Amino acid sequence: MRRFYRLRAPDVDHTSVAVTVRVTPGADLYLAVGSGSRRMYLTVAQAWALWRCLSEALDAISPPPEWIRVRITPTDH
Repeated sequence: MRRFYRLRAPDVDHTSVAVTVRVTPGADLYLAVGSGSRRMYLTVAQAWALWRCLSEALDAISPPPEWIRVRITPTDH
């Protein structure tokens, strides 16, 4: 069963932007940022590499904002 993980990133100038990761067990991950062409499929290895690179890069430029400290409950749609 596919699971979806979503979090909305606030935007000062516009409305918030949804970030969604769809996980298909035994297959792949699908990443979508907003509505448009910022979407891509990732293997599990690629997703871990992305996570590591993003965490290091973000740690170098900013402390985690308070809005990120929420529990994300996966859904099936």
